[in-house]
Amino acid sequence: MVDRDAMARAHEIFDPIAERQCALPDIDLGRMFGAEGLRVRAKVYAFVVHNGSLVVKLSEERARDLIASGTAGPMIMRGRPLREWVEVPMDAGAAVWAELIDEARVFVDAITP
Repeated sequence: MVDRDAMARAHEIFDPIAERQCALPDIDLGRMFGAEGLRVRAKVYAFVVHNGSLVVKLSEERARDLIASGTAGPMIMRGRPLREWVEVPMDAGAAVWAELIDEARVFVDAITP
């Protein structure tokens, strides 16, 4: 179920970050998991989900660290946690979101031909 209020609040944080990201080379917006997200050379690295959380792709080790610290939870897809994807709640704040989006971009850029 989509929480439209949470999505609107999340996009107040995400959209300005996305605008700055899209000014970088090879970055644009595209679809993944039914949401529009940031992509580097067509590979998605960050997007907002139906509950207003940010989802980012990071190394498996970094994802485990964020989950262990309580900063993020695992991204669950079809009942399974995805190893390199974490879900960061809105209450983590814009600065944390911006930092993790940058980190995700660098990670995906490095693994994308």
